[in-house]
Amino acid sequence: MQLLIKNMVCSRCVRVVREELEKIGISVSKVELGIATISLSPDNGQYKLIQYTLEKEGFELIQDHRAGIIENIKHLIIDEIHHNKGNKLSSQNFSDFLVKKLGYDYSYLSSLFSSAEKITIEKYIIAQKIERTKALLLNGETSLSEIAWLLGYSSVAHLSNQFKQIEGITPSEFKRLNQNTRVSIDSVKNHVTVL
Repeated sequence: MQLLIKNMVCSRCVRVVREELEKIGISVSKVELGIATISLSPDNGQYKLIQYTLEKEGFELIQDHRAGIIENIKHLIIDEIHHNKGNKLSSQNFSDFLVKKLGYDYSYLSSLFSSAEKITIEKYIIAQKIERTKALLLNGETSLSEIAWLLGYSSVAHLSNQFKQIEGITPSEFKRLNQNTRVSIDSVKNHVTVL
C-alpha cells in the first residue's frame, strides 16, 4: 500500500519517515518524496498511529486525490530545481514536463494548484528558483551566470530582475551583504510577496 505524505521535501525527510514508521512496527519497502510504500493495509487503529507519528514530525497523510496531485507537482518542481534530478530536459518548459509526468492537462493542474496553494505554479517555480539561487550564492562556488544557466534563465539580467522583485535587493547585493534569509523549501510559497 502507498501512503501519500505531505511536506516531504528532502532526503532527510525520506529518512525520517522511514525511521518513524519502522519505530512503530510498520514494514516499509520504499520511501521517496511524498510516498511511503508499506507492506500492509493498516486497520483504522494502525492508520491513526501512522497519522499521529508522521504529524509529530511535521508531515501529513494525504487522503484527497487532488491534494496528492498538488504534492506531486511540488515534488517534481523541487526535485528539478533543488536536487538536479535531470528528469526535465533543459529545452522543456515546466508546464510540458508536469503534463508528461502527471498525465493531466496543464490548465487543470494550474487551476487545481492555484486554488489550493493561493499561488500560481509559475510563481511557485520562480520562488523555488530564487531560493536555490540564494543557496548557491551563499555557497560561493557558483557564479551568477552559472546559476542563471543551471536554473534555465535566458540571461543573468532575467534572474537578477526576478531575484530583486522577491528579495528587494540584487543577487550581488545579497552576496555582498551575505544575508542568510533563506526559508525552508516547503514554506517558499509563503515567502513570495511580489511578482
